[in-house]
Amino acid sequence: MATSVLPIAPELTSSSSWSIRRAPWRSPEGQPAYARPALLGIAALAGLLYFWGIGQSTYHTFYADAVRSMTESWKAFVFGSYDPANTITLDKLPGFLWPQAVSARIFGFHPWALTLPQAIEGVLSVLVLYRAVRRWAGANAALLAAAAFTLTPVLAGLFRTAVEDPLFTLLLLLAADAAQRAAATARLRTLLMAGVWVGLSFQAKMLESWAVLPALAAVYLIAAPTKLRRRLAHIGLAGLVTLVVSASWVLLATVTPAQDRPYIDGTTNNSAFSMVVGYNFLNRFTSVGLNAGETGSVTSGQGGIMTNGGATSAKAGATTDGGKGGTRNADHQNAGGPAANGTPANGAATGGAAANGPAAGNAAPAVGGGHQGAGGGGQKGGGMGGGPGGSDGGWTKMFSSQFAPQTGWLYPLAAIALLCALAWRRREPRGDQLRAGYVMWGTWLATFFLVFSAGSVGGHSYYMGVIATPLAALSGAGVVLLWQAFKEGGRKAWALPAAVAATAGWAAYLARLFPTFLPWLAPATLALGALALLLLAAARSTRFGERRLGRLRIATVGLIASLFAMLLAPGAWAASVLDSKYGNSGMGTVGPQAARGFGHGGGAGGGAGGGHTGARGGGQGGGAAGAWGGGAALGGWGGAAAGQGGTGRGAAGGGAAAGGDMAQFAAMFGGGGTSLTKAQQQILDYTEAHADGARYLFATTNWSASSPYILATGKEVLPMGGFTGQVPSPSLPQFQQLVSSGQLRYVLLGSTGGFGGRSGNTGPTTDITNWVRSTCAPVAPGDYGQSVTNAGAQLLYLCSR
Repeated sequence: MATSVLPIAPELTSSSSWSIRRAPWRSPEGQPAYARPALLGIAALAGLLYFWGIGQSTYHTFYADAVRSMTESWKAFVFGSYDPANTITLDKLPGFLWPQAVSARIFGFHPWALTLPQAIEGVLSVLVLYRAVRRWAGANAALLAAAAFTLTPVLAGLFRTAVEDPLFTLLLLLAADAAQRAAATARLRTLLMAGVWVGLSFQAKMLESWAVLPALAAVYLIAAPTKLRRRLAHIGLAGLVTLVVSASWVLLATVTPAQDRPYIDGTTNNSAFSMVVGYNFLNRFTSVGLNAGETGSVTSGQGGIMTNGGATSAKAGATTDGGKGGTRNADHQNAGGPAANGTPANGAATGGAAANGPAAGNAAPAVGGGHQGAGGGGQKGGGMGGGPGGSDGGWTKMFSSQFAPQTGWLYPLAAIALLCALAWRRREPRGDQLRAGYVMWGTWLATFFLVFSAGSVGGHSYYMGVIATPLAALSGAGVVLLWQAFKEGGRKAWALPAAVAATAGWAAYLARLFPTFLPWLAPATLALGALALLLLAAARSTRFGERRLGRLRIATVGLIASLFAMLLAPGAWAASVLDSKYGNSGMGTVGPQAARGFGHGGGAGGGAGGGHTGARGGGQGGGAAGAWGGGAALGGWGGAAAGQGGTGRGAAGGGAAAGGDMAQFAAMFGGGGTSLTKAQQQILDYTEAHADGARYLFATTNWSASSPYILATGKEVLPMGGFTGQVPSPSLPQFQQLVSSGQLRYVLLGSTGGFGGRSGNTGPTTDITNWVRSTCAPVAPGDYGQSVTNAGAQLLYLCSR
């Protein structure tokens, strides 16, 4: 059996270098002639999937607000300020937004400019994966891995989405590539570079980036051609570099005086350490007994924070009948409480139909139970079962209909390849690079699989990009390994047919979970799988030999059929981004799940639950409608005050939208443009005209009320309470000082918390709200061009010195 290829490509001569510069489509020396053209074709396909429709990109509102602020000042850029006045940061490290902010500074602040860096990162990820796998297992394995990566649905959505994971995925791939090179050469400098890449990835996803360290350490410890003591010393030094680079922003925020930087969101003690360790890590693992309560962070993990007076659920995002408020988690989404008997939930837009109202459909309950899931579900379940803040499947989530169709089409192939490689090469010398590569990618896969199974992922399928990466690498190398064993004959030869049968069967099963989406997909997958197995069986009826080229040709056709059988379904799902129905989910989900929302939902339509309204009115309707059956179309973000119904981008209620227009689904995550509604423009014009030298135009009691003004103008509006509404920024004395010093004159109050905001009877902003209502004078709505009816639940207050 062939073992491994040389881990380091041979040096190129000057003439070959000149040839490559003259003809970039030609393969470098030592690679098959078809390798470079095939790679360029795969990269072009990736570019098509990632860049297609970029002009119709939508904002991830919370992050887009921060990017807008980061384009206004370098201080906001460095610290990741949510608002242009630099009063509070994001509740995440800002590293993943730096490329977006640079793009916006170059091209202007547009949705496509914020999406552009992610698409570029996606194409670069394909190329880096190819390079890493080629050095490890050869060009054929690398091409197959790059193709599998490109055709993984979650990645086709991920690299079109302005979130953390595109940059995170690219940086971890660079770290893996460096670690593999270090393992082949025992060069400390190369291993230290791997540590730098992991440290940079920390700026995108914080402690999650360290989950890759066991894999990188394992490959070096097992295979580096040097003594054990030296290997351990090198790993220790690389770990130190990783720690220093990882902690760089946290250290910067810690040593900077609090008065010279924005408040750290997600915390009650203004500590970057608390935000990283407590708010964004320990809160994810409350299901296994971890507690962030003593870290000084806001405890808003799985169960989230209820808005509009609803009680906090003991389970992850569960709600009950009776119109209780929604839950939210640390991932910038919230779950609406169900409405009952035609009455919208507390704070819902009246434009949306309620559960038993005219828009109620006969949809099936949401996956995971009848009364749970994100979105303003009716009595028969949320339209996005298992979504953010809701139950996301626990230890079996990775095999659920919510995540497996986005990520896990190649589970059987990768697992069989990994087991066979480790078993067949167990007697090879310690430095065997091929086995070491399987150890690295397998450890990467197992570690993240365990982390995501134990922790809360908030319904975010795009988190799974870091799972899809080792799956693609193992699958590409595995096909080559199993094909070689098949040609050599013996009992090992049947591993390839077994992998094809298992993978095609699993793919057909996943495809059948969505029978209205490409109904031919499951039968075609099974037919191709059966054809492949017949051809492979025919080829194995007699051993290959030099005079039996006909059987080799049959086997080759069988291999090609096998690849089609295993990649057809994920490729079809990935290609769905080319259809406007599925192309812009707003959160990385593709295929029919993107059209209907998170998970398998489809409960009866309902008004939005508490917390999804605020300054944007409109609210969210029920589950997706049209081709997927059941509830109402997703409502958009309106411009009126909460409780009015506003003008949504998509019609709330009614259930009339065909196919679940992706623009409507994206609207729930912000999705709108940078234009203010008439009512918002009136408030802006009035406060600008009467600013009287104040620093802030006005203050809001939640971030979502300030969001449209920040997006549209980049002007200084003061958001209070942070993302969750639980952050004491500013405190009541600090707020009073702003008023007495003339820095703040106006406050915009509303009866509902925004998307993540809080306006119930508790929370740090409650004292401020009560003080404003008792001390400041309400401005007559007519003074800024609105009637009392149009002003709705929001009212402007003037606070005199």
